[in-house]
Amino acid sequence: MLRSLYSGISGMKNFQTKLDVIGNNIANVNTYGFKKSRTTFSDLFSQQISGAAGATANSAGTNAKEVGLGSKLSSIDTIHTTGSTQMTNRNLDLALQGDGMFVVGTINNPGAVNMATNTITEPIDNAMSLNFTRAGNFYLDDQGYLVTAEGLYVIGEAGNKTADGFNDELSGNAGLIQIPLDAQSFSIGPDGTVNFINANGQLNVAGQIRVVNFANEGGLEKVGGNLYQESANSGSVDTDGVAGVQLADLAIAGEDGTGKIAQGALEMSNVDLSEEFTEMIVAQRGFQSNTKIITTSDEILQELMGLKR
Repeated sequence: MLRSLYSGISGMKNFQTKLDVIGNNIANVNTYGFKKSRTTFSDLFSQQISGAAGATANSAGTNAKEVGLGSKLSSIDTIHTTGSTQMTNRNLDLALQGDGMFVVGTINNPGAVNMATNTITEPIDNAMSLNFTRAGNFYLDDQGYLVTAEGLYVIGEAGNKTADGFNDELSGNAGLIQIPLDAQSFSIGPDGTVNFINANGQLNVAGQIRVVNFANEGGLEKVGGNLYQESANSGSVDTDGVAGVQLADLAIAGEDGTGKIAQGALEMSNVDLSEEFTEMIVAQRGFQSNTKIITTSDEILQELMGLKR
């Protein structure tokens, strides 16, 4: 069989994957905090017909003769450029103006989370199943905890909560952020501090939203629901790798290379439709070209079969 048949098949498979990635990008063009993906290709190994020869006293050198055997998928990259900011004027909509991600999670060790004080008493990754997101459309649950649309708790520094309620200080401990149900109003500052006016008209602190940065954001794994998780190649939130994730490992927004928080705004998807449609045309033409290789190779085989008549 002709090598060009198999080269054409490899090209078709790769362009189909490229179209799948483009389709997912376009489907998420209005998904808050979504980061687009791209595909890159590389050639397969080449079959060597003859090797290179060096120059001699009587003749010049010659290059190797190699026939390529097609292409393969090299990578599917996640592009973590910042999307445009959309103003919503909703108090619980937050956008990061720069690098970083919000830390959210579910409780997997109830004994390590003191709901009376909202503090986490063990390393955060022991008490919580951690996820990370750029989508800042947050909500309050029936107890006033700041959560995501899927019900994951927003993690940061807890407010100083006692039996008498909150005061105007942070606790110094990692924990959950709770706004009392009888609060008259609340606001979230650029550094993530959540302030509220209590029932008596006093200014209290409910907590501070913390963010994280990764050495290699492109190495994070998408797990759905606008969420990411650490991978072996993303770098870890636990900077020392010994004591687990502590409050000190979570950055204050606007510090340690992270962006500040904008209240009443959301980060849109970074998908550029004009770019995606252009790439779609390129992928479509590439797919068609590879099908032409297959049909041309088939015609040659038909001619060979016809030699027997």
